[in-house]
Amino acid sequence: MAKDLLLEIGTEEIPARFLSGALKELAEKCMEKFSENRIEFQKVRTYGTPRRLAFLAYHVKEKQKDTVEKVRGPAASVGFTSDGKPTKAALGFARSQGVAVEDLLIKNTDSGDYVFALKKNAGQQTAVLLLDLLPSIIRELSFPKTMRWGEGNFRFVRPIRWLLAVFGQKVIPFELSGLRAGGTTRGHRFLAPCPVEIKTASEYEERLERCSVIADTEKRNSLVYRQISDLARKEGGRIEEDQTLLEEVSNLLEYPTALCGTFDPRYLELPDEVLVTSMKKHQRYFPVRGDEGELLPKFIAVRDGNSDYLDIVRQGNEKVLKARLADASFFYNEDLKEKITVKVKKLDNVVFHEKLGTMGDKTSRLMELSAYIGNKLELPGPVVRDAVRAAFLSKADLVSEMVEEFPELQGIMGFYYAAHAGEREAVCAGIREHYLPRFTGDELPSTPVGMVLAVADKIDTIVGCFSVGIQPTGSQDPYALRRQALGVCHILIQQDRHLSLKETVEASYGLYRRKLKLLLESEAVVELAGDFFRQRLQNILIEKGIRYDIVNAILKPAGDDPADALRRARALAEFCRRPEMEELLTGYNRIKKIAYNARSSEIDPVLFKQQEEKMLWDSFQRLRKEANKKIIQEDYYGALEMLIPLRKYADIFFDNVMVMVDEEQIKHNRLAMLKHISDYIDGIACLSELAI
Repeated sequence: MAKDLLLEIGTEEIPARFLSGALKELAEKCMEKFSENRIEFQKVRTYGTPRRLAFLAYHVKEKQKDTVEKVRGPAASVGFTSDGKPTKAALGFARSQGVAVEDLLIKNTDSGDYVFALKKNAGQQTAVLLLDLLPSIIRELSFPKTMRWGEGNFRFVRPIRWLLAVFGQKVIPFELSGLRAGGTTRGHRFLAPCPVEIKTASEYEERLERCSVIADTEKRNSLVYRQISDLARKEGGRIEEDQTLLEEVSNLLEYPTALCGTFDPRYLELPDEVLVTSMKKHQRYFPVRGDEGELLPKFIAVRDGNSDYLDIVRQGNEKVLKARLADASFFYNEDLKEKITVKVKKLDNVVFHEKLGTMGDKTSRLMELSAYIGNKLELPGPVVRDAVRAAFLSKADLVSEMVEEFPELQGIMGFYYAAHAGEREAVCAGIREHYLPRFTGDELPSTPVGMVLAVADKIDTIVGCFSVGIQPTGSQDPYALRRQALGVCHILIQQDRHLSLKETVEASYGLYRRKLKLLLESEAVVELAGDFFRQRLQNILIEKGIRYDIVNAILKPAGDDPADALRRARALAEFCRRPEMEELLTGYNRIKKIAYNARSSEIDPVLFKQQEEKMLWDSFQRLRKEANKKIIQEDYYGALEMLIPLRKYADIFFDNVMVMVDEEQIKHNRLAMLKHISDYIDGIACLSELAI
């Protein structure tokens, strides 16, 4: 027989950002514990609100699976006589294992034939196991932050106020932190505060819904979305998609009711981002936009409750937002009174990092590094000048009133302050884009100035941190260096711009070294940063569907240039599908294997003694000339194609020429030639990394 199992952990309000992760882990812990304890079940479903975490396991078997244990006894020759009769040793072994001597088996092992007993262990009742299993699931849940309450040492995300555990129609009365699990839950704190009895797991969701609690997170999410969308249409607007905000709002309540509020239209004079941030980040309101995408003086909020007294709730929300917008308007207008260049001067008093100087120092470095990157990318002079100007102004908004109140608007407010000061459009756009991407999947800079400044800003931070010994460790990355390195790679790949990260890191280090005493020397920083970027680039290429061995093959020659690495990887992936790839690889491997013994790649053709070695060298020279033409055009597929005939000449060489001869000059000259050839191919793609 099988029954449904329900566990609910009733708590004080759980932070919205913790809820989704907690429910995922709850399901995983449940399945893990059931598997460990050999308890069969059909599936697990979770429920969650700010006041509860719950799982429902369907068709849980009432009894553990039985096990059969195979125990080895004496050797067969000791346990049984030659005519198959059990000896005292076999009889004693059977008795000790609680089995009949007739049930003993003889099995062949690596050590010979032995007597075995098969012991059948009956599974325990699931209801008994749950007394320990359920509290262990709760204890092992992890959260970003936990707290302790009362006199015990047990920690949880919030104080636990009740426990519900029902298996079939039976309560599992386990104890945890002074609480005993029962058969009751609680409805909505205000709409249905009385205890709610749950007789069977299957009625849980329905009983709660009758008590104004939508326990299913997906159902609650859909309900919120439908309400806000319908209300926005009714008000003549629409809601823009924001899954993160939708999930957060849904996780803040148990019974959603949407309402529409308004604010003074004069606040629409503020930048859109200020209004949206005030509504979304601080109040969890949904902005309403018109048909053309313009903000309307309206917002939609979602209360945790029904439609009773909705006008009063609306007025309260409007009052709170009015105060927020009034503050924002004041900060914005005060910031506009001060020239943006004056703000730049104030950066000398803002610490970037205690070991890396001020934001003023960073601004000076960014100006020079932006010029360096712009010139390396061969951008037009006016673009480079705009990038330098954008770098000069890029951090000015950090000392503004607005960014002090809304830190997430850094860069965005700089855009508006620069535009107000009459700066060129390209300069303003570069300031706005230089923090991009801010998170995984975020948009990338779309302008040349934004691209240059974004790369410069991220590399400056990475080099500075590495230079003073700050590197990500495990899950710890307080300065988001991984994200910034990924950002650099993504930007260069998207823009298809070639930039040597090694040379740029060296240039950045030199700018730091002018004014600061650094912990690590340039060579160490270049090596650490190079490995760091290659790891990020490797992940990016694999995420793009490129085979790991192909990625490794091109990271050696091109790991310093993300855009070039992607181009090479795609070319090699395509070339690997050709039957000729095996031919090229065979020739390459023969050359590479013996070239390992070479001391150098310096060749003297005068020392060629046999026609076959001269043929190999001349053929390689000819093929390389054609391949180089393709490489200049960044046609790496074509370059590999040019080298296919090399296999034929390599075979002729190895069939007729002894490389490891007694004459040292001749031997090392031949080895140098082979090394020169293999090094050239490795410069396109290190084919020895391929798993073919």
